[in-house]
Amino acid sequence: MFSNLLGRLSALLYPVKCPVCGDFIEYGDDFCNKCKAKFTADHTDLQINNVRKFVSPFEYSAEISPAIMLMKDGIFGNAPYAFGKAIAEKIISCEISDNIDLIIPVPLHKKDLKRRGGNQSLFIARETGRIIGIPVMKNIVVKTVLTDYQKNLTREMRIKNLKGAFSITNKTAIFNKRILIIDDVCTTGSTFAEIAKLLTENGACEIYCASCCKTPYKKVKK
Repeated sequence: MFSNLLGRLSALLYPVKCPVCGDFIEYGDDFCNKCKAKFTADHTDLQINNVRKFVSPFEYSAEISPAIMLMKDGIFGNAPYAFGKAIAEKIISCEISDNIDLIIPVPLHKKDLKRRGGNQSLFIARETGRIIGIPVMKNIVVKTVLTDYQKNLTREMRIKNLKGAFSITNKTAIFNKRILIIDDVCTTGSTFAEIAKLLTENGACEIYCASCCKTPYKKVKK
């Protein structure tokens, strides 16, 4: 009750805005109703190596991309809460929240972290963890290699680009644990696959993955 009161007082001093359009919204809201009505739910059955299940609440689209791009530019606002809440609700609806011991965000290389001013996946993961009551461990997996941006790479190039890019700092913390990896956007699942492989090889027993958005499959022209 006390934290809720503090939140409402904070909202009076620092009004909450929709992370897509910037319109003012009520305390505790994620997106404005106008923007939310334009989102498309993701129903992709993406299979990722070493991952038991992947989930994503939204399909990546022009309607939702402004909130993602703001975070990539280091402007977070209400976006981590909005997306963290959406992931939490998706996990609960898929009945896998009870199967998770800890959450690990996809890490950024230190140079990217300095440039952005924060890791959006970490902020989102913290909100998800807070809602479903699961601890978030941010330094278990670190990115030690500065890779090329994945956006314009083919699936094969993405896999090669990420090979050996991540390292484990604490094997004991993940041993025999059921882990949820969180990222902002998933395209092919290559980042999740690389981290899941690393976690599994170092003793994790079960891996789940979640992203805020999943890019839709490209239709092949006939």
